[in-house]
Amino acid sequence: MNTIDLNSDVGEHFGSWTMGDDAAIFQSVSSANVACGFHAGDPSSIKQTCADAVAQNITIGAHVAYRDLAGFGRRFLDCSPQELADDVLYQIGALEAIARSVGGTIKYVKPHGALYNTIVHHEAHAQAVVDAVKASGLELPLLLLPGSVALKKAEEAGLRAVTEAFADRAYTPEGTLVSRREKGAVLHDGELVAQNMVRLATEGTLTAIDGSEIKMPAESICLHGDTAGAVEMAGQVRAALEEAGVTIKAFV
Repeated sequence: MNTIDLNSDVGEHFGSWTMGDDAAIFQSVSSANVACGFHAGDPSSIKQTCADAVAQNITIGAHVAYRDLAGFGRRFLDCSPQELADDVLYQIGALEAIARSVGGTIKYVKPHGALYNTIVHHEAHAQAVVDAVKASGLELPLLLLPGSVALKKAEEAGLRAVTEAFADRAYTPEGTLVSRREKGAVLHDGELVAQNMVRLATEGTLTAIDGSEIKMPAESICLHGDTAGAVEMAGQVRAALEEAGVTIKAFV
């Protein structure tokens, strides 16, 4: 029987601004990429998200990002590798302390937004992220896009590198994510998304935005918590996978 992880980006509330319904989406996913305060999230909302994750037995991961609250972490920052490594280490440490305060602990690291996409090809920033994870001393796996430079560097550093696919995002023929600035980059048809993820989990393939077929090896599927209808879509994806005989289970 096939097994796959479902993860979601959560903890992205800030003050009176609410993003997504974390507690509701936890009914469908197995892992939670919790914001660490650099692209979104304030200490109180992050703590509540961690508490909800612990209560529902959801695996917690650190969703680290460039220091870019104004841009929601979706802008590249040309910082030095040392500054980036320190920023990532800081975020891991902060989330670990908050998670422990509610009876949990972090089990992996997933970069967010621009940082995630940048370290697909940016050697120096990819190495900085890997260095930060190593420096934490927690031996955490890294959740990354298949074929990324960071994936190779994580493996070279002795870290477990876990590949993922995105349920609600369109792909280029090269296997990278279509920019959010492009039409059709975000998918909203829950039934179609669910069908796509069943094919991914059972056949390891996806259809790119131009209609071509691409191979997409993935141990985890991401469902963005801030996508419109995210809770309903997560439920549809989980139900379709289980109906196809795929077990939903965290990769750690």
